[in-house]
Amino acid sequence: MDFLLQPNIYSTENGTNTLMSLLERAWVKDVKEHDSVGNGTFYILSGFSNFNGGVPFYERIEKHIQLGGKCKIILGASASQRMSSQQIVRKLLEIGCEVGLVNRKAIFHAKCYGFQNGQFRNLIVSSGNFTSRGITQNIEASLFLQEADLKMKFEWETVFDAIKTQKLEYYQVSSDEANDPAWKLLFDEDKYRIEEGTKDEFSTMVLTLGHNDTVRIQAEPRTNASKGSQYFWLSKDAIDFFPRLNIENKRGTKKTYSTFIKIHYLDIGRTVEERVTLEAENNLDFRLGTGTLRNTQAAYEGDIALITRKDNAEYELRIVHKTDPLYSVIIKYAIYNIGNRGKRYGYIANSQLMKIQQSLL
Repeated sequence: MDFLLQPNIYSTENGTNTLMSLLERAWVKDVKEHDSVGNGTFYILSGFSNFNGGVPFYERIEKHIQLGGKCKIILGASASQRMSSQQIVRKLLEIGCEVGLVNRKAIFHAKCYGFQNGQFRNLIVSSGNFTSRGITQNIEASLFLQEADLKMKFEWETVFDAIKTQKLEYYQVSSDEANDPAWKLLFDEDKYRIEEGTKDEFSTMVLTLGHNDTVRIQAEPRTNASKGSQYFWLSKDAIDFFPRLNIENKRGTKKTYSTFIKIHYLDIGRTVEERVTLEAENNLDFRLGTGTLRNTQAAYEGDIALITRKDNAEYELRIVHKTDPLYSVIIKYAIYNIGNRGKRYGYIANSQLMKIQQSLL
């Protein structure tokens, strides 16, 4: 049994920082340890959901289903309230999940996740929705119960059957988007970004830069050090900071999900479209392409990159050197670790960052 207050606030288990990490334990570690890939069922109950909430897990769920397992999901739905999106439901159906919707008239507010087969069960009871923000950055509490903790008479199938037999406005979703009335309850993420609010609430990522982030920036052109792709390495918990990762690469050894964003490089006066990519298998590496900075000497190891979200897919990027007076103020916002080499990140509201910058003029 483990308790978590995210993000990185409190956890009874070392290394468990977010609901995403709990889901990895429930759906990846537990399933592997019990040799249950292709045997048993993934379960999701969530009031809100969006495409990026599922990105870290689509490949694991799809492989499980292809090998004979199942995935059953019930989501809250209301197009006007933007509870669950067309894009996530479309993807879940594509990989073989069974998806049901409960109209918001019944105030479907449950958030529970888990797995069950004939040998073991686990259950996560959480305040976090199955959205990119809900599993990573919102302040949410979660309780993780494994087989040894489940002394009560708990069965996932009984829970799902009980929901379906209540006097709720329940829909089992089909892939017939033109004729299935359930699709009218789903909102379009391409038009609306879930949980985002107004542009006044947009934020800036404060990212410390390591050797791998800057070695090609400092390298001379056509040298060995300059070879290879130029990225800023990010935390996988930052998926909520970017638009829907809707470009899938099914070629190569690792499946990836990515998207393109427009970056205004303030230090060098260029605006370029760059790619954000999550490797959906193995270690879930997440990176922002910054090839425009190659060979510019614009950033050094230990500097800070301020990545400011200005619109849904439009960002500004500014480098803050250690000698800049802004550095000592802004470094305090990089509170979350990325890996174990001292690289960190965090967020600050755009309006607050502007006040700090003006105070230093």
